Amino acid sequence: MRRSLAPSQIGSGENVFKSPILESKRNKRRECTKIALTQKSASQALSTSEHEELIRQILIKPFKVPIPNYVSSYCGKSLGLKRTQVRRALHDPDEPNALVLYRPPYIPEHEKMKMNPNDIKVAVVVDPVLGNILRPHQRDGVKFMYDCVTGNQIENAYGCIMADEMGLGKTLQCITLLWTLLRQGPDCKPTICKAVIVCPSSLVKNWYNEIHKWLGQRINALAMDGGSKADITLKLQQYMNTFTTTRVATPVLIISYETFRIYSNILHSSEVGLVLCDEGHRLKNSENQTYQALMGLKAKRRILISGTPIQNDLTEYFSLVHFVNEGILGTAQEFKKRYENAILRGQDALATAAERERAQECLQTLTSIVNKCMIRRTSSLLTKYLPVKFEQVICVKMTPLQTQLYKNFINSDAIRNKFSGTGEKNTSTLSALSSITTLKKLCNHPDLVYDKIVERSEGFEKALSLLPSNYDTKDVKPELSGKLMILDCMLANLKTNTDDKIVLVSNYTQTLDLFEKLCRKRGYQYVRLDGSMTIKKRAKVVESFNNKENKEWIFMLSSKAGGCGLNLIGANRLIMFDPDWNPANDDQAMARVWRDGQKKPCFIYRLLATGTIEEKIFQRQAHKKALSDTVVDQNEESLRHFTSEDLKDLFRLEENTLSDTHSKFKCRRCVNNIQVTLPPENSDCTSDLSNWYHCADKKNLADMVLKQCWDLAKTISFVFHHRSAQTEAEKPVEEEKENIPEPKRRKVEIEEDYSEPDDSADEDYE
Repeated sequence: MRRSLAPSQIGSGENVFKSPILESKRNKRRECTKIALTQKSASQALSTSEHEELIRQILIKPFKVPIPNYVSSYCGKSLGLKRTQVRRALHDPDEPNALVLYRPPYIPEHEKMKMNPNDIKVAVVVDPVLGNILRPHQRDGVKFMYDCVTGNQIENAYGCIMADEMGLGKTLQCITLLWTLLRQGPDCKPTICKAVIVCPSSLVKNWYNEIHKWLGQRINALAMDGGSKADITLKLQQYMNTFTTTRVATPVLIISYETFRIYSNILHSSEVGLVLCDEGHRLKNSENQTYQALMGLKAKRRILISGTPIQNDLTEYFSLVHFVNEGILGTAQEFKKRYENAILRGQDALATAAERERAQECLQTLTSIVNKCMIRRTSSLLTKYLPVKFEQVICVKMTPLQTQLYKNFINSDAIRNKFSGTGEKNTSTLSALSSITTLKKLCNHPDLVYDKIVERSEGFEKALSLLPSNYDTKDVKPELSGKLMILDCMLANLKTNTDDKIVLVSNYTQTLDLFEKLCRKRGYQYVRLDGSMTIKKRAKVVESFNNKENKEWIFMLSSKAGGCGLNLIGANRLIMFDPDWNPANDDQAMARVWRDGQKKPCFIYRLLATGTIEEKIFQRQAHKKALSDTVVDQNEESLRHFTSEDLKDLFRLEENTLSDTHSKFKCRRCVNNIQVTLPPENSDCTSDLSNWYHCADKKNLADMVLKQCWDLAKTISFVFHHRSAQTEAEKPVEEEKENIPEPKRRKVEIEEDYSEPDDSADEDYE
């Protein structure tokens, strides 16, 4: 039986048996332990004295910091208790890799105790979610823009221009700044409550996706990418009528330039903290309605994003600076008198030494002012993060048919009368603009001017007899166009020998029609994006093309509809089939493939019809780039190859030349069109064209595909080519080689060997 169930253990009732022996022993033991108070000794009685009680009370007091009004900053969480509101940064400024935009001056803790808590400044630290993914140049860009919009760069000026070249992450930098301003400030509250992003209509959804990509559900944005007039009006009124000093449920509005102009009366109704204008060169004309509508917006802080601040002239440059910081350069008339006239005179190839010296002085004064509110980095920084890029300018001879049609047109009576000044302006239907467009289309293919030939339009009165008897526009004939023959050979070579994808860019939808006919004839799978495609569908098409598993390997792109903002890293080759008057449009289109995420070496081809108006347009682009290099990039050695008269001489066909552009260089590195001196060691594809490789034969070409097409098509007359900068890219590669195994090193060497051998853009025809 268990002891616990014994009768003596299960209870103490009267019916339970109790042993008299055990009970007597137990009582005796308890009596021995009891001590009566009256029997305590005198020494024990002293323990309860008043002195001992006083000492005991002193010793049991809790610890207290000996600083008046001290409150611990980082106290633990207490459920159910409201924590003391301590002013501190939203993110720890002392964390490793923290990007601190503002750090308050050091104040000792005992001094802070005497200050009004509302006067204590806190650090502004970029959210680590974004700060940890920013590259060094992007961190510098965010810091610069923050200093500008908070008035630290220029007193009483709160605007800036983000003028980084394409591919450097301008969008991510601006999103980082936007998120920081909406969440933080030195006064321990948000710097702004609302922000408006204005961009081309084709980029509205792209901005919305980028914000969601980097911030997820942390922020709500309202994208105005469609809807009825009543719906848009209601949404804009609700957004603008939100008044609060803290946080707004939907703080970001994304809207196109056109929609902003139409609904400007609603958008002017209240104040917003920040306006951010993407593709800001749209604001180059201070007289147009869009510019005036944006100037009327009640926004003290203004950021303008443009990779090409100068596209045509300095007046446009003034308009952009005036928009972000009104009055910093004076009025338009004052700017022209102080800076523009002198700088342009100094840029001319015939300028005197005194004029160039005066231009340099004005330039230094101008840049010293503007550099305080504009940050500019070139694409050479990308060489650290992207594979090598080869750019090639290919001069292509026209076919005999194209040449004859071209000569007949420029020598026609209509053209002669028009440009000799004898023609009557009221009766002549042939304008300079239409003549230029006609010649540009003829350089692409006779099919593009076939309708005018049939109608016997001015300049084509006798052209119909020059066409072959079996001429039919339904079936494309590449052999009738020098440039299309090159394209046909390149596509066949890529299809047979590589798995590369390619982007074909043109300024004309008629040319894209020509590409489609060629692809259908050869059985190539392709996709096309032009102005007829809806904004929503464009994103799906681009995403599908960038998928490696997609079989469509040719992307046809209209530079006017999709030259900005698209990321086509699925392709690593791009052909710019015809040039645009505005170099910024071509640069934007050519930057679609060499971007973040690209893994393969990139090849960019620019096709120009030799000796034609296309080379003249390209020369004018070089003149505009020289102006931009001088003013924006501060490149004092930008060469002055072309006089003002050269740029006006458009309607002349240079037949006896391999390249009219190379001839105008008066190149000292070439003898009888043979390069005898290599380009400078520090040159790259961003250098002046005179410092590129010059090839009158295929011997020194770096691209194997182009080498093979040289012999096949037999229409290439001259090639300028160069690669992206390699000096900056070599450093990290060498450091990595020290820590990688030998097999991987051999793989790098193999790659290096392979690398070696929307919206219509404004045009200017003046």
